[in-house]
Amino acid sequence: MASVEITKPRTHLTSEKLVELEGVRQIYHKSDSPDLVALDDVALSIGEGEIVGLLGRSGSGKSTLLRIVSGLIAPTTGTVLWRGLPVTGPCEGVAMVFQSFALFPWLSVLENVELGLEALGVPAGERRRRAIDAIDLIGLDGFESAYPKELSGGMRQRVGFARALVVHPRLMLMDEPFSALDVLTAETLRTDLIDLWIEGRLPIRSILMVTHNIEEAVLMCDRILIFSSNPGRVAAEIKVDLVHPRNRLDPAFRQLVDDIYARMTQRAPKEKMEKHAASGFAGVGIAMALPRLSTNRLAGLMEALALPPYDGRADLPDLTSTLQMEAGELFSILETLQLMRFAELEEGDVKLTEAGQHFAGAEVDARKRLFAEHLLAYVPLAALIRRVLDERPSHRAPFTRFSEELEDYMSEENAEHTVRAVISWGRYAELFGYDEEMRQFNLENPI
Repeated sequence: MASVEITKPRTHLTSEKLVELEGVRQIYHKSDSPDLVALDDVALSIGEGEIVGLLGRSGSGKSTLLRIVSGLIAPTTGTVLWRGLPVTGPCEGVAMVFQSFALFPWLSVLENVELGLEALGVPAGERRRRAIDAIDLIGLDGFESAYPKELSGGMRQRVGFARALVVHPRLMLMDEPFSALDVLTAETLRTDLIDLWIEGRLPIRSILMVTHNIEEAVLMCDRILIFSSNPGRVAAEIKVDLVHPRNRLDPAFRQLVDDIYARMTQRAPKEKMEKHAASGFAGVGIAMALPRLSTNRLAGLMEALALPPYDGRADLPDLTSTLQMEAGELFSILETLQLMRFAELEEGDVKLTEAGQHFAGAEVDARKRLFAEHLLAYVPLAALIRRVLDERPSHRAPFTRFSEELEDYMSEENAEHTVRAVISWGRYAELFGYDEEMRQFNLENPI
């Protein structure tokens, strides 16, 4: 094993604060639409010697916050301090590992890892020595001359870690670094990273990581910050007092996972539920941002829930493990089923409604009719599209008729995704047709 800078043992936190955020707000201004608030009144701190996880659903602003911490973007308002000093640009001593590997395909492993040191002006000999040390540390000894296309996904992500570690950062930021990997590869890489961390062999002081995976957060982190969505806020902070290495089968581990699922599916007050069509979606009425999910996935999950061993009700941690799905991915499906009144989410459990049970046991035509009824009743955009098509003599309307209206409430990208989601659901339910080439809705296949 090559020599590396040894950091202090991981048994105790120090009093030094590496990062401090107070009152951070991030707003994206749009010239002809209401402003989009991505983060609102976020406060957090990161001390030396800890791994902190940002856990939340898509759209909660976690990745935006990571870039604010790194100094890559400045918040609209609020205070960001790096080691006690205001952040005015990219922070020296902070490195990032991305979800997508972000390697240069024309550079070898060694050259990819050396790149950050070259940008810092480190002499060639020192660059090579430190790069080889980092490659050896992360388990890629012998692959220095290989190119990214010759490596597996797990090996490419190891290169990403080596590239971050080679600059000996005080803080390493990780943006869902394991989510693009298969389950076994991700587990191996997580375990290796934690082993190096608890042995004090990583040349870093702290880690801040974004994840959608609840078990991953409990497995790795000393503290977990749960983010709410739209806008992103710190909804809860959970300390993880379990010693490393952590055992997923430990009752204390399972209880903590269950508690986090319960927090993330806690039913809102009745008045809030009445105001918002479904917890977890941005906006109300047609302003709800909807996830692009196929009806096959929605139907498949209802079928799975209706069958033994669940018989209509499931514990979310157990369901996530059985289906081998990320919690964020599962939440998107379940919240869509909740929006359409096919399922109910509460305190870490999901339960099929009477309509959901009926759908799971029905034949194809009956399923489509039931889906159409619920789509019109509970998804305002679908009802608007159908109403506009009914009222127009031509029974046609362009995509932009609806996407541009949504852009008054959300980003152009979210508007595109939301309309696309309703196109998929409406076609399945035979509420309307859609001509992709002309980007036009029609009533050629009405119910």
